[in-house]
Amino acid sequence: MSNTPMAASPLTRSVLEIDEYVAGLGWDQPARLFALVDTARLQAEQPTLADRLGLADEGESAGLTPIEQDEVPTDRPLDEFLGTIAWPDAVAGCALAVERLMLPPSAEAQVPEGLGEAELAKWVADHPDRQEVRMTVAVLRDGARESALRLREKDTPTEVLTGSDLVPGLAEALAATFAE
Repeated sequence: MSNTPMAASPLTRSVLEIDEYVAGLGWDQPARLFALVDTARLQAEQPTLADRLGLADEGESAGLTPIEQDEVPTDRPLDEFLGTIAWPDAVAGCALAVERLMLPPSAEAQVPEGLGEAELAKWVADHPDRQEVRMTVAVLRDGARESALRLREKDTPTEVLTGSDLVPGLAEALAATFAE
């Protein structure tokens, strides 16, 4: 968490920690899913795991610890996969880091009508104003949410944009994984 502001909320710190971790792996990565667990609870209930994660020596126990999950399948739509997830009670929240192509709002008027999903994806990929972006979105069981956006062309920790409503659709899909 070298570039994470300590004044930020635990959820913001977790999102930035995940963003920094995924950024260290480079671009063109698959989607990555993380469970967010209460650090103090993890240290108390799972000391061996906390030690393996390097949390035993960490003085800060208030906060959230991201734990990467198994690979996100690439052979099915992301929303369909998220619909299959159910978290145990020990998981306080979850986060997903995913890369996408985005267009500026001004490009919406240029989208040809009647394109299928594959045709639209190709149209966006070929658009001269497209931006490659990594989105890291996290939600907690209590409804709190946070996001971090990193543009490939401005790939530095100081250029990461954060906010709670930057990727509302993905935040809703993640929140649904906690629905009873």
